[in-house]
Amino acid sequence: MQPNLTNNTRKVCGKTLVLGGSRSGKSAFAESLFQNCENNKIYIATAQAMDTEMASRIDKHRQQRDELWQTIEEPLDIITTIKKCNITGNAFLVDCLTIWLSNLIHAGRDVERESHKLSQYLTNNNVDIVMVSNEVGLGIIPENALARQFSDYAGKLNQLMAQTAENVFFISAGLPISLKTPYKK
Repeated sequence: MQPNLTNNTRKVCGKTLVLGGSRSGKSAFAESLFQNCENNKIYIATAQAMDTEMASRIDKHRQQRDELWQTIEEPLDIITTIKKCNITGNAFLVDCLTIWLSNLIHAGRDVERESHKLSQYLTNNNVDIVMVSNEVGLGIIPENALARQFSDYAGKLNQLMAQTAENVFFISAGLPISLKTPYKK
């Protein structure tokens, strides 16, 4: 299902964050921002196929994208990948930051340091990027420590990326709600 694009939706330029719950339509909306895009489209996939169900999800996402996408599978070092490919004319779609966050936790990386490194790189460099992330803070407080830690990290990461981004959208039931657009005088 392709989301309805409204007049306040922009094509890929600058930094955009797309938030939403599981199966909210956030990935489809993020991909739709690249419609009629003149940029070279680079999809940075952070998910790893650890089981058949996840492999099926990854395959479904691949099938939704046209052949004009260059896909790079990078579970941990998305900053390095962006740096290597950040030339004029390239635009990135990172799907998704919360999977990246989960990968960082399982790899024993310093999540807050990595999050701030990403924010600093995006702030200090001209990058056309759309980042997808799950909004996990709308449900009940998780009952176990690891899940609470993940929820806390995800909330902090989303806040940091929302500050970094020029455009922020929240997707619910496939419908985009604009939370932040560039201020124009």
